[in-house]
Amino acid sequence: MPAPLYAAAGAGDLAFEQLKKLPAVVTELSDKAAASLRTYNEQANTRAAELRDKANGTDFTAIRDNAATAATSFAQVAQEKAVAAYTALVARGERVVGSGVVETADVVNADIEATEASKAVEAPVPTEPKAVEAAPKPRKRVKPAVAKTDEKSAE
Repeated sequence: MPAPLYAAAGAGDLAFEQLKKLPAVVTELSDKAAASLRTYNEQANTRAAELRDKANGTDFTAIRDNAATAATSFAQVAQEKAVAAYTALVARGERVVGSGVVETADVVNADIEATEASKAVEAPVPTEPKAVEAAPKPRKRVKPAVAKTDEKSAE
């Protein structure tokens, strides 16, 4: 089977496992968010004032060049991580799909063995042509007559 199919099966299995954990994670995160919202809001206001003062004396050309270099580096790292994640999903999908294939193959092999064992019992074949008798022809089946109902009696 192609690797994308295994990756899709692995992704589905991983998503199912993660979705089972979702209610507990949502509860935990909402509690943390409510507790820390006020603190982060105060810190954000203070930091915004500092950044406004710093932005007035900043060289944006140098920052733009630095950001382009950093973005390229981050894109390469992200690509490597994506390839690793995809490979892991393919392996997981192979395990998910492969386990069903092995079980099915075992059932099919058992059926084949049972069929071949019943075919192994054969009647002896006569060696002389005169000893072979003609088999009787099968009789024709006679269909029973279907009783016709009288249309007048049905009314």
